[in-house]
Amino acid sequence: MLVGYRARFPGPAFAGTGRATLSGRLPGRLEGVDELGEFLRSRRARLGPAQAGFPAGNRRRVSSLRRDEVAQLAGISVEYYIRLEQGRVGQPSHQVLAALARALGLDEVEERHLRDLAGPPEKPRPRPSPARKELVDLLRRMTGIPALVTNHRLDVLAWNRLAAHLFFDFERAPAKRRNLGRFAFLDPASREIFADWPEVARATVGQLRLAAGRNPGDQALATLLGELTMNSPDFEDLWSRRDVRERTHGRKRFRHPVAGELTLRFENFVLPDASGQRLITFTPEPESEEALALLAMWAG
Repeated sequence: MLVGYRARFPGPAFAGTGRATLSGRLPGRLEGVDELGEFLRSRRARLGPAQAGFPAGNRRRVSSLRRDEVAQLAGISVEYYIRLEQGRVGQPSHQVLAALARALGLDEVEERHLRDLAGPPEKPRPRPSPARKELVDLLRRMTGIPALVTNHRLDVLAWNRLAAHLFFDFERAPAKRRNLGRFAFLDPASREIFADWPEVARATVGQLRLAAGRNPGDQALATLLGELTMNSPDFEDLWSRRDVRERTHGRKRFRHPVAGELTLRFENFVLPDASGQRLITFTPEPESEEALALLAMWAG
């Protein structure tokens, strides 16, 4: 049980290493690293020859696919693929990107990320805006389930009473700290609250990777990623893997000092505008209905 639940969740008490934080540019680009090339290399490294239909053999220098094998599978020249990994190609065609996605066995989310990285250097970014008044009112009326609104950076823009008691007191936390990424990696309490913290951590990094690919010029996102990279070894390790995720729905297990363990199904509803915001709701599995009702009574 969390001791005093930090006095009813007064807000994240973020821990750090004391190292300086970064700002201005996304991690991985600070020293001229080409994100497209790094992503291609990371996807190639996870594939073995047998998975792609090549004989493994005993004379291979590497256990993963070679560059010439990826080029062969994609139907492009070896020289061109090498230039892609080295960042010496402009913008690859849609046909080339589709061929690379097939050759590397990318899923739908990874292929979309590949296209984001290969796109023009400047892309339209979501307009920074607060949650609409109507949306805030909707959350207030959702008294039976936790719900909140986030943007692409995982900033929490609006929430209802149950969400504040499930995560932490967003109202009392400074605006900068109302971020699910900062909470997951910089607040020790997150490891107690999330019963499956490693999975939450991987999903969080995967979502932020997607956001970075879609919004290369977002300075606030760059600052967030720099802060997490410099102050959380766990984030730095997961970020270096270059995995991407987009979780539109799923299950999440919580440990609450009053309600006990809860298993909630979450749904992400992306708003049909250019804000990049989404409404996230949490509904209980049958075995957690009583626990959530208890949490609602306690919150009230």
